[in-house]
Amino acid sequence: MDYRLFHLINSFAGHIDGIDDTFEVLAAYVPFALIAVLLLLWFWPGARAERTDRQWSCIAATLSATLALLMNQVIGLLWQRPRPFVDHQAVLLARHSADGSFPSDHAAFAFAVGASIFLVQRRIGIVALVAAAAMSFARVYIGVHYVSDVATGAAIGIAAAIVIQHVRPMLMPVIDPALGLLRRNHLA
Repeated sequence: MDYRLFHLINSFAGHIDGIDDTFEVLAAYVPFALIAVLLLLWFWPGARAERTDRQWSCIAATLSATLALLMNQVIGLLWQRPRPFVDHQAVLLARHSADGSFPSDHAAFAFAVGASIFLVQRRIGIVALVAAAAMSFARVYIGVHYVSDVATGAAIGIAAAIVIQHVRPMLMPVIDPALGLLRRNHLA
């Protein structure tokens, strides 16, 4: 089933340059765009309570992405799944190493960031989650992941964001003084 879904999506690749280029850009650059969004949220001016919420979403996104990527590393050590282009004929639109594909680090990162933003800033979070979904689809389209790779990565990223949001009350006694110090030095 997973190969059939991969093949269905990947079979459209390599036919129209403009579409291929769009998916290549999405697959490669959405993580950088999400980092740019976090920087904008961190430094965007506003009332103190609004800034604190936005800055918490940036801290939560960083912690969530870290947690999600650590979880991915553990899973990857336990289950080493070859990338689709290694085991099957695929249209490969981007150079990629033949390391394990399960779960997708890109999807885990992007969904951890998007979900962290969404849990604090709904509208911006929706845009971030749509970007994460587009990037995940693009990773299948360009031939480097199966659908289950990106779906599992997305689930791990979202779960990590929920966990970090849940432990926020325990983290705030450490984060508040650090934020105060950063604000006094004009870094937040």
